[in-house]
Amino acid sequence: MHHLNKGNVAYSQQPSNADCRNDELPAAMIGIAMGAPHKPDIAVLIPCFNEAATIERVVASFQTILPTARIYVYDNNSTDQTAELAAAAGAIVRNEQLQGKGNVVRSMFADVEADVYVLVDGDDTYDASAAPLLIERLVSRGLDIVNGARETEIKNAYRPGHKFGNYAISRLVALAFGNNFKDMLSGYKVLSRRFVKSFQAISSGFEIETELAVHTLEQRLPSDEMTTRYKDRPEGSVSKLRTYGDGFRILNLIVQLVKNERPLFFFGWLGAAIAATGFLLGLPVIFDYFETGLVPRLPTAVLASGLVMLGFTGLFTGLILDVVTRSRQEMKRLAYLSIPALPRSDTSLAPDSRPPLVLMDRANIAKD
Repeated sequence: MHHLNKGNVAYSQQPSNADCRNDELPAAMIGIAMGAPHKPDIAVLIPCFNEAATIERVVASFQTILPTARIYVYDNNSTDQTAELAAAAGAIVRNEQLQGKGNVVRSMFADVEADVYVLVDGDDTYDASAAPLLIERLVSRGLDIVNGARETEIKNAYRPGHKFGNYAISRLVALAFGNNFKDMLSGYKVLSRRFVKSFQAISSGFEIETELAVHTLEQRLPSDEMTTRYKDRPEGSVSKLRTYGDGFRILNLIVQLVKNERPLFFFGWLGAAIAATGFLLGLPVIFDYFETGLVPRLPTAVLASGLVMLGFTGLFTGLILDVVTRSRQEMKRLAYLSIPALPRSDTSLAPDSRPPLVLMDRANIAKD
């Protein structure tokens, strides 16, 4: 490990790595050295519903790792002591009356002002010590979102069906919008101000993670993904995710987003399927007509004709809506560009040509 002194601040160079490991970061870390005059204002956003068993540990861990960050806990009508314990731990506590994680995230994004946002669940399953590396990646490369992909060897960390559901949903999104995340449903993300203030947030529940990923892909925003350690829920903490109910809500959101953001893809394939069905039904009628000069199955002929016309109508509907969607996407892009970007730490060097700089406590450096 090499140490650099600059003024009254000591820096330590850490090797660059795509993964975030707990043992890569010093315990007495007090911030991030971005190598630029502007030090980002960081806000940690923690949506909570009945997380009294874990919220104190989550707040304390982020206070230790990011001591200059403001920590916000948004309580979503908890029936336990979540809000009181979070406030006692030193967090800024607010309440969201509309039930659902999507509603909470929408309020957070609207209310909190910062340069960099760390979005994390309050169940103490995510590694707080990975946050500095996620933030450094976001700032140094000028990204809008860094997703914390979960990695664990604990069999009980995922409930039955969740791992397969995550994979299947990620594949569906990749098919429609492109492939950029291997763990799209992770609740651990670092976001830029540009992303947060230009994100509409239409979903109300756990499908918010899918909407965040689709917004990134649809707007082609600069993004990255880093592996982070994922822990099992502590004793007394219960998951609020409903495997089948929330799974169907996520699938429904994907269909809605494809219809709204990829209308030509949606209506084109739908129209093609309907027209192909009508064509297949009409083939025997056409053969009979060429052989006999008669149309013995008139109802089938009418149905086939109707399906073919309906299919072509769907195709043209998709073409018209595609023009409207492009105009709407241009407006979203203009809104995004109207928000100033956070300065990069060093634009003259390639992303992997220098290790990240981590601000450390002088007492720790003396021990080294």
